[in-house]
Amino acid sequence: MTSATLDNRNSRTALYALLGALFMLGMGYAAVPLYDLFCRVTGFGGTTQRASESDADIAAQAALSAGAKTISVRFDASTARDVPWRFEPVQSTDTVQIGQRDMAFYTARNNSDVPITGTATFNVEPEQTGKYFNKIQCFCFTEQTLQPGQEVRMPVLYYIDPAILQDENAKGVEQITLSYTFHKAKDTPEAGS
Repeated sequence: MTSATLDNRNSRTALYALLGALFMLGMGYAAVPLYDLFCRVTGFGGTTQRASESDADIAAQAALSAGAKTISVRFDASTARDVPWRFEPVQSTDTVQIGQRDMAFYTARNNSDVPITGTATFNVEPEQTGKYFNKIQCFCFTEQTLQPGQEVRMPVLYYIDPAILQDENAKGVEQITLSYTFHKAKDTPEAGS
């Protein structure tokens, strides 16, 4: 093998290695949004669904034809360590009619001496019920900014899709837990800076 052929092979191998590395880097950046999309479409990992008013009307009609079945919903709240808020549900549990819209309220109070912007992540347990938990309006859809000492009441308008009654994996579920955790938004300055 000649020196030119060997140099040509080495250059090709280096190019393939570079392209492979760039591909892996690109996949690393794409993984989070792709996983998020997958979870929202399938309800995987207890990810709730986002619904419109018309979706809620259709579900309400389906619920009427299915009968007045109910389920208990438990509300949970927490904050990340760097969020100096008191955050809690107004009511810890509620019994709701499947397919009917219901509203829950949470309160948040900024206990620091600086404005804090937070964003809420959410989850539903048991996981198999996430695809049936539909939120029409939620404070978790946007960032929330609380001034020092400010307390707010934040609503969640939701319904449980009547299709849950047909799911073998969800049979026997008597309670669904809706959990929120507030995290500091990326652009929020640190306290004292």
